[in-house]
Amino acid sequence: MRITVIGGGSWGTALVKILSENNTARIKWWMRDKEMVQHIRTLHHNPKYLSSVEFHPSRVKAYNNLKNALKETEWVVLAIPAAFLEEAIAELKPKHFEGKKIVSAIKGIIPSKNELVTDFMCRQFGVPLEEQAIIAGPCHAEEVAQEKQSYLTIAGPSQTVAQSFATLLACRYVKTQAITDIYGAEYSAIIKNIVALASGITHGLGAGDNFQAVLISNAMLEIERVVNRASQASRNLLSSAYLGDLLVTAYSQFSRNRAFGNMIGRGYTVHSAQLEMNMIAEGYYAVNSLYQVVKSWDLELPIIEFTYNVLYKKNSLKKEFSILKNRLV
Repeated sequence: MRITVIGGGSWGTALVKILSENNTARIKWWMRDKEMVQHIRTLHHNPKYLSSVEFHPSRVKAYNNLKNALKETEWVVLAIPAAFLEEAIAELKPKHFEGKKIVSAIKGIIPSKNELVTDFMCRQFGVPLEEQAIIAGPCHAEEVAQEKQSYLTIAGPSQTVAQSFATLLACRYVKTQAITDIYGAEYSAIIKNIVALASGITHGLGAGDNFQAVLISNAMLEIERVVNRASQASRNLLSSAYLGDLLVTAYSQFSRNRAFGNMIGRGYTVHSAQLEMNMIAEGYYAVNSLYQVVKSWDLELPIIEFTYNVLYKKNSLKKEFSILKNRLV
């Protein structure tokens, strides 16, 4: 099975590790940095992310030329932050995706278009939604590197496509399942990053565990409102793809979004927090785009509004926190 993974960050690296556990899979791994490509080809590990993971050279080959990486492949996994996806694949045409199934591992929205990644691939490259799927957690890259038990849900309108990729990802430390709620899972994955930002911000302000519990329970209400408005598909929001992914992102020590929010809550500017982390917090970009999408939907979304008002309107953090406390139930 031939698979192309686009993206050399920690999540892309984790997915390459998982996929390479399948001895029938052959992975073409594209990244922009030529030095990283050469390092992986020579020393068989990513020097910048999850560097302890060693890749079998007969199963994984790194590429710097994207068009070459897409030749003679059956699956394409997108593992680049949404804010940079459009630029990364700008040289590609619809013909480069013909006959391929696309799997998004991106938990964000294309900022310039305020589009879901799946919708962007449909419109920009003509990839039918039935030939697409998305990856939902709960699953942190760092725990994949340690081979700790993890869970992944593959969501796609075609159960056959979703199940086929779920089978490719299943290994001794990753359990997978397939569902058909692609829009619900995609929106939920976006919102959980925004909630993790809010969780970090309020924790940085000094809010305790009692408040965090209320915040997360209210977050599930917001997820329910958004996904039900976006799609009427059958779903169980208490399952791991929704509630589980939210919990691990909001609470885990490995959550970049929570760490980013925590710095904001402690007084960092957005710019200084980005510089210190040196990693992408998808929720920062996603909250602006999602806010633009849902503001006309007439939904009660206090956590999303709080996060947007703090990060983009740059309103008083303490004032917005006071408003948020009174809006939660």
